[in-house]
Amino acid sequence: MFDQLNNRPADSLLALIKAFQADDRTGKIDLGVGVYRDAMGRTPVMRAVKAAEQFLLETQDSKKYLGPEGDQQFVQLLKPIVFGKSPKFDRRLVGIQTPGGSGALRLGAELIQTANPSAKILLGTPSWPNHAPIFSSARLAVKDYAFVDLTLQQVKFDSVVDALSSAAEGDVVLLHGCCHNPTGINFTIEQWRQITELLVARRLVPFIDLAYQGLGDGLEQDAAPTRMILDAVDEALTAYSCDKNFGLYRERAGALYVMTRNIDDIGKAESNMAALARVNWSMPPDHGAAVVRAILESPEMSAMWRAELDEMCERVNGNRAALAAAAPDLAFISRQRGLFSNLSMSMETAAALRAKHSIYMADSGRMNLAGMQPADADAIVTALRAEGCLK
Repeated sequence: MFDQLNNRPADSLLALIKAFQADDRTGKIDLGVGVYRDAMGRTPVMRAVKAAEQFLLETQDSKKYLGPEGDQQFVQLLKPIVFGKSPKFDRRLVGIQTPGGSGALRLGAELIQTANPSAKILLGTPSWPNHAPIFSSARLAVKDYAFVDLTLQQVKFDSVVDALSSAAEGDVVLLHGCCHNPTGINFTIEQWRQITELLVARRLVPFIDLAYQGLGDGLEQDAAPTRMILDAVDEALTAYSCDKNFGLYRERAGALYVMTRNIDDIGKAESNMAALARVNWSMPPDHGAAVVRAILESPEMSAMWRAELDEMCERVNGNRAALAAAAPDLAFISRQRGLFSNLSMSMETAAALRAKHSIYMADSGRMNLAGMQPADADAIVTALRAEGCLK
């Protein structure tokens, strides 16, 4: 049987990790894999997470199965952080724990395929490289449209409007809730309003990927577009990840939320989500969700987490400011948000930056700004100028 398999290409980001580790030159800079790093270059366990794990160590008395729905207290405690306190969301919003944001996206994709297999997924490009494969693997048709012009570093809003205006009723629109991956370019509030109006007028279903809440402009500001959309539309899906804002990358703590048109559809949505989860991963992993639940149940640990998250957000934005100040051509980086910005460059240029300058970023030109230190700004600018990326 396995003789019939063909080799699949290796993940380019995983190859980038190995190449960086094998580079023995001093002064090398890792702008590749999308994890937060502190001023020491580490991806630390947050203090609130350590406190929650100590609490669980002392109080957890069982490792029994949770059930396909996962830790429902975790799901409920996240709701006001993500969606605010509108009564609408209490009555028509149901959630299920998933293995990270990727699990939430996959579960949402399969739910869409079950409910409306003819729905197309509208995907603005460039996007996170795993978005299209997740939807395609769920047997859904993906329709790309140009989201941003990397040369100008701005949204191609006419393209966005054209794509939504020509979509069919019931089609699904994938939207980054904040901190766009890979570009860091977010819609303005006015653009979000226009998108919301189009979603309502065209009867489209938003699927919001919210993976970086709190790492752009703060928890409340980063949630504002999601809340605006869900307050206006009849139906929506939201994939949520705790990997980044709780630093729980390897624990895979996430959730899928579905908002239905009416209260009677809540039970149907929930039962289908549970059934689909059962045949995918059966039961979600517990530890990450238990950590988040413990933090959010404790006023002291919750305050500690919020303060740490603010520090992380300030550091990322500080790195952006330092790089933008080092070169006028990079001023746009200070206006973008989240871990990433995406320069317009060829694969050959990205390879030259690695080979000649020990600066590691994705072949697409995506940079993880949380991977640098402010003192690295001049070296990065010098290398970019040497390879013709800047004037």
